[in-house]
Amino acid sequence: MFNLNPIWFRPTRLGIITTCSLLLLASCGQTHNAPVNPTVNSPISPTDKPTISPTVKPAVNPAINAAMSTMVSQNEISGAVTLIANNSGVTHLSAVGFADLASKRAMQVDQIVWIASMTKPITAAAIMSLQDAGKLSVNDPVTKYLPEFANLATEDGTKHVVTLQHLLTHTSGVAESTNEERAQAKQLADLFPGFTTEPLKFIPGSRWSYSQSGINSLGRIIEVVSGESYPSYLQKTFFAPLGMVDTTFYPDPAQQARLATVYKKEGEELLPAKLPTDYDPTNIGHYPAPNGGLFSTASDYARFCRMLLNNGSLDGRTYLSPAAVKQLSTLTTGDIKTGFTPGNGWGLGVCVVREPQGVSEFLSPGSYGHGGAYGTQAWIDPNNHLIYILFVQRQNFANSDNSDVRKAFQAAAQTKNN
Repeated sequence: MFNLNPIWFRPTRLGIITTCSLLLLASCGQTHNAPVNPTVNSPISPTDKPTISPTVKPAVNPAINAAMSTMVSQNEISGAVTLIANNSGVTHLSAVGFADLASKRAMQVDQIVWIASMTKPITAAAIMSLQDAGKLSVNDPVTKYLPEFANLATEDGTKHVVTLQHLLTHTSGVAESTNEERAQAKQLADLFPGFTTEPLKFIPGSRWSYSQSGINSLGRIIEVVSGESYPSYLQKTFFAPLGMVDTTFYPDPAQQARLATVYKKEGEELLPAKLPTDYDPTNIGHYPAPNGGLFSTASDYARFCRMLLNNGSLDGRTYLSPAAVKQLSTLTTGDIKTGFTPGNGWGLGVCVVREPQGVSEFLSPGSYGHGGAYGTQAWIDPNNHLIYILFVQRQNFANSDNSDVRKAFQAAAQTKNN
């Protein structure tokens, strides 16, 4: 999740289902949404209400559809794609609401959205694949690959060693790139030396502070170690063999036509908003951001999550060793306070649920995942062998990891398909 301030991004009411008819409609395999506030773009008549795409093959959980339809009717979101999966495959996949309110374009199960910080676990998995190959260790000092880190020191002038694990767990203390530096960067190498000339904010390993530059540094390390561009390495290692055909930093024109419109909530209205310049697909030539630059579909991201749930393998192919998956998903930050909701710690590139509570109450201890600035969520529960994926596109949640939409989705998912 991003910090939504002028420089960086960061990233509530559980919908009450008020009528039996809403549940009945959802259970019929269709999602008839309650009208969106007429002040948003234009009024929606009953004939405009979208239905779930007829291409949906997995079963549909009517409770999830009803919960998300309530969120749409309350103008919390314009629409949502929800997915539940286990080790064997997808058990629920559905879309409700609208991808675009003005044109009344229905949300589709293969809608492409900006997944923002849900890019981070993929970056972490790429690092672990290089460790599996014996090309690096997460315990290595970053200076082994990026000499720009050699002179990092706290404000008192004391030099400190930053490791890859510090970057993966947001405990490095490194500063952030400026708006100007990021705007000018066409490739990851352009971000350096940049923030590495600034003092460390704290002694590495002593605190947790969500770090975009730390994750971007990992992307550059992937390039240095592999000899390939960061996007090329991800494409070869994960996207192509996993069949993640719509996961990319640079959506082509056909994919751009499938993007869900971004909205922000002002008062009770949803108004059109824009993607950040760093990640706008129309901003040709921007650098591929390891901290949050990917676009994807729920089904694509589910393939990645199922690989992790299956200890690094999927459909007969091994992507990561079981040891690498365990290391990635194991709480690494001890008792340090981390994350954006209570009861969590941090693994390598992922948030780890230590004590389920609040929005995470339906997850088991040891569940792990990540959210995105515009409300997307993906969580893996190894104890229950479940994956929860939520794709929405709303800009200004007070806390997108702690949204009512996320809680309503995960609560409804506890109701079994009928």
